[in-house]
Amino acid sequence: MNDVAADTLLLTLTGPDRPGITRRLCEILAGRDVVIIDIQQIVVRGQLILSFLVTSPLDNSQLAALSDEVRDFGISQGFDVEIQPGAAEADPRRHGRIQITVMGAPLRPAAIARVASEIADRGGNIDRIRRIASYPVTAVAFEGSGASVAELRTALAAAAVDTGVDIAVQEAGLDRRGQHLVVMDVDSTVIQDEVIDLLADEAGTHAQVAAITERAMAGELDFSASLRARVALLEGLPADVIDRVRDRITLTPGARTLCRTLRNLGYRIALVSGGFTEVIAPLAAELGVDQVRANTLEIVDGRLTGKVTGAIVDRAGKRSALEEFAREYGIPMSRTIAIGDGANDVDMLEAAGLGIAFNGKAAARDAADSSVSVPYLDSVLYLMGITREEVEDADVNAGLGISAPPLN
Repeated sequence: MNDVAADTLLLTLTGPDRPGITRRLCEILAGRDVVIIDIQQIVVRGQLILSFLVTSPLDNSQLAALSDEVRDFGISQGFDVEIQPGAAEADPRRHGRIQITVMGAPLRPAAIARVASEIADRGGNIDRIRRIASYPVTAVAFEGSGASVAELRTALAAAAVDTGVDIAVQEAGLDRRGQHLVVMDVDSTVIQDEVIDLLADEAGTHAQVAAITERAMAGELDFSASLRARVALLEGLPADVIDRVRDRITLTPGARTLCRTLRNLGYRIALVSGGFTEVIAPLAAELGVDQVRANTLEIVDGRLTGKVTGAIVDRAGKRSALEEFAREYGIPMSRTIAIGDGANDVDMLEAAGLGIAFNGKAAARDAADSSVSVPYLDSVLYLMGITREEVEDADVNAGLGISAPPLN
């Protein structure tokens, strides 16, 4: 009687991709008494890496025959073939799944090495690395298990600063599926401007207002007090300047793509701003945003009075809006995403399931789970696990075409 063979076989073929390789390998396996346990396939610049993990034939003679047939087929197709017998896994399922997204422009090997090292140092295991975007930034996702999300976020925040990349760490469970709520700041996030500065241009008080704005966003001044001080400098402006300011607004690159993609996914979108409803509401309608929470300028006899009406949307107000919208839509806080750049955004960044500082000030970066340092707002999609190909497919289905050719 022949000796008992190993429990499993790992068959790996590497070579030029062409149609029919997977089918033919499966036909070979179908002629033997084996069961498929796992399959992994990837193509990089026309090179195929195909791995099958299967149960082994019952004895060594059958194992040798199967190995010879697989090897002969692979060589005939110009492939390198590796066959590794091994023991069956006691439990191939892993719990505590994590996804780490790394994004750079450019993305350099030292950054990937640092990320892999930090994961390994905390007991994590990487099962797969895949590219999710090639332009305008390069983004890759590490998928694995065995490490604490909280510990990795702390360690990789430092790694992001040291290596000049953006990194997001998330649990890879069911919360990554289903409807989400995305709440965004407006000034210097969805748009490149500070609206109150544009209004101050019309009033001839730009220098005074800009100085107060900068100190407020850096957390040096109470936002509510600073807003009242800045709005007071607008007293007497005719209300029709609001239309002129609205026309001067410049959207951040990628803002339309971000909102369009989120809508295609069925996500809820809200703009929560310390700016002014009179300017933001038309913008929200244009972008297909579901909710707006902002301040309201007081206008009497066709002129700004230098005051705001109602409760001021400050740091605490933004968090309250996030929580209120989540309750309204029945979305758990773990599936909320907040995006902002300043100290006024800190509370909502901390409260959200995923807080993202977009080219943020220090206070926002410290509070957020992840930071984005590239000037493209749609790059936050990659940190949410949405691939560039999915974005483009949605645009093609909507008849919009693809904005740029993919890079290999």
